[in-house]
Amino acid sequence: MEGVSPVTLGFLGSLAAGSMTAIGALPILISKAPDRAVRDLALGFAAGVMLAASFFSLIIPSLEASGLRYGGSVLPAVIACASILMGMGLVALLNEQLPHEHFEQGREGPQAASLRRIWLFIIAITIHNLPEGLAVGVAFGAGGSEGGLPLAIGIGLQNAPEGLAVAVALLGEGYSRWRSWTIASLTGLVEPLGGLLGAGVVSMSQVLLPWGLAFAAGAMLYVISHEIIPETHRSGHQNKATLGLSVGLVLMLFLDVSLG
Repeated sequence: MEGVSPVTLGFLGSLAAGSMTAIGALPILISKAPDRAVRDLALGFAAGVMLAASFFSLIIPSLEASGLRYGGSVLPAVIACASILMGMGLVALLNEQLPHEHFEQGREGPQAASLRRIWLFIIAITIHNLPEGLAVGVAFGAGGSEGGLPLAIGIGLQNAPEGLAVAVALLGEGYSRWRSWTIASLTGLVEPLGGLLGAGVVSMSQVLLPWGLAFAAGAMLYVISHEIIPETHRSGHQNKATLGLSVGLVLMLFLDVSLG
């Protein structure tokens, strides 16, 4: 991977991670869709991976980058806190302004009733996936393959159960198996766009590096809290969801330490 620009690495890494959405959705084509308990376990795993990635692959490197530039003052903590809140705020704003639909809560956002149901799902998934691609791109832009590879693997692993959950939900709405798989697969393609944006921004200016890392973490933390964890706790499978979260968290921690 030497000689490849961080921007290219960010794009390719986020593309590979996003492609795992299609792989995760494959079971609906070849076997019976898993029950809700298994889906909640898988989504809990996804939340655990994202939670660990937010801290170990993004927030801690953000603090380290700020520390190298500004020393041991309070400024690195201020930058990290402000960036996290900005990342969460941006996704919250998108969540409020874009019409979309949750699988359980129903439609939200302006003029939601006027859009076709399929586009409501696509917009919701776009809001969800964009921060993940952004995080992978920022990680590659910040540290090349060494910094981005653990996060790309972790995000790819958690995209698989997400792809399955999306495909199963669409299947339940009456779409065919092939159409459900195709739509779920296409939603992963938004991640390379986020990866390209994240890698490009932090590559242009090292001053923006700590801001970009913590910003991406904040965006992911919002998705974890607002979307994934509530979704896994609505059907009485909290224990399975928490088990999945625990496994995902320690697996991502292991990947970050062993590969980073």
